[in-house]
Amino acid sequence: MDVTEVDIEIKKRRAKKMMLWFGIVSLIMGFAGWTSAYIVSSKREDWISDLELPESFFISTAVIVLSSVTYILAKQAVAVNAQKKATLFLSATLVLGITFIVLQFNGFSQMLANGYYFTGPTSNIKMSYVFLIAAVHIVHLVAGIISLIVVMVQQLRGRYLPGNMLGLELGATFWHFLDLLWVYLILFMYFVK
Repeated sequence: MDVTEVDIEIKKRRAKKMMLWFGIVSLIMGFAGWTSAYIVSSKREDWISDLELPESFFISTAVIVLSSVTYILAKQAVAVNAQKKATLFLSATLVLGITFIVLQFNGFSQMLANGYYFTGPTSNIKMSYVFLIAAVHIVHLVAGIISLIVVMVQQLRGRYLPGNMLGLELGATFWHFLDLLWVYLILFMYFVK
């Protein structure tokens, strides 16, 4: 590569990273809006302050944190050219991501079994927020899983090597953001009664 090609490549990498961060900032703003509305609504007379979150939500939190660890290990494996290990860790991340979603739906089932609904005559504003916030996070995690699958396909094609891991790095950054976002959301819903 000549100097011009290197400059163009650096600019492309920088642009892709900036696009990801613009997306992340917009997601932060959206969830900040919902959590702010949650706080404002908590002053309502019909707010349920003694509601307990489903146990599955807490188990899923441990699962998604573990999935970030496996993604980190995948990145480290690629950095030392241990491609089979990287593929194994990416596969583990995928399984953990899917497990997170299954546990979230199990949590929804637990809430429904306890008589809490998203809408309708027996619904409550707090439960509507809990359903909404968790469901919107799941939608974004599905996007994270799609990006993870793309990363896995590229990994299997041998596209990631030490010094050439941009797609893997972008996917990992988005995944870790979703992980941290869920940890924030579960702590928020647990402590803001």
